[in-house]
Amino acid sequence: MHTPADFAYVPASDAAGLAASAAIFSDRDGLRQQLAGDLAGAGLRVVHQGRLPELLDGEIALLGDVVMLDCPVVDAATMAALARLDMRIARSGAQLIVSTSLGALDDVFACFDQSAPQLLVDPTRADCVVAMGRVMANVSGGRVRELSQDDRAALLSLTQQVEAIARQLEGFSRSSQPIADDPGKVSDARSAFRGFDDSSLRDPSAKPRLPDPQLVRQIIRHRQARAKFFDPSLFGDPAWDMLLDLTAAYAERRKVSVTSLCIASGVPPTTALRWVRQMTEAGLFERVEDLGDRRRAFISLTDKARDAMARYFAEAGPGVV
Repeated sequence: MHTPADFAYVPASDAAGLAASAAIFSDRDGLRQQLAGDLAGAGLRVVHQGRLPELLDGEIALLGDVVMLDCPVVDAATMAALARLDMRIARSGAQLIVSTSLGALDDVFACFDQSAPQLLVDPTRADCVVAMGRVMANVSGGRVRELSQDDRAALLSLTQQVEAIARQLEGFSRSSQPIADDPGKVSDARSAFRGFDDSSLRDPSAKPRLPDPQLVRQIIRHRQARAKFFDPSLFGDPAWDMLLDLTAAYAERRKVSVTSLCIASGVPPTTALRWVRQMTEAGLFERVEDLGDRRRAFISLTDKARDAMARYFAEAGPGVV
């Protein structure tokens, strides 16, 4: 999150015509002020700015329609407070945006299992622009509007395009010269994956089994090897890369943390988290709590996704590699 740029929004408002309200909590003064300006520019009324302890200690009675939380470092006490906040946000129906670091991602992810927050990892200004765009699409009359699956897919595609534009604008704001993409950098390329429909599950014959995980790992290695010879952004397909990783992990009886899955996706963590959310809403991924440690949570394939992956490999045959 660097220098501001100009973006146009249609303000969200309630029945009385008042702009939707927002609250910001961060221990970083400069960041808090910048976020306040960005949210105001997006047409939201910033009703409160404060430090993280004010929110986590329960001192704030009114949160507003949107809560933006900056939490790059967590400890046990913070995690307990975040879990309480998760329940409070879920009951209120507010939208929550949480900024954290890659090192704290697994802990932060484990704290939010009810409020469905947007998670940002070491976000740039472009990431925040995308998050605000999703908020503006969802907030109407101070209430969260449920999106259909088609709406979510369209919004994800749109936000990826907006993110690409915002990243370019962010580069222009730092230099008068256009900044070309690093050919060795994995960018937020639009995925060709469109999910599985019910037609993939209609075969009445006996269910095929998932392939040997070594085969899946070999496919993953082959996909990763392309980056040695070509710009990785040419092949970006985070949804498929995550499906492959979770397929192999299931056969290996290995649990996959959200951080590990983000790395497997081959795209920046914030982009990967948007895909995790989309795949979860599509019924392909599911959150699995660690029964031995409630502070941890993992991501796994649903039965629907495992069945579809097994059928895919059965149809692809031995030439899939």
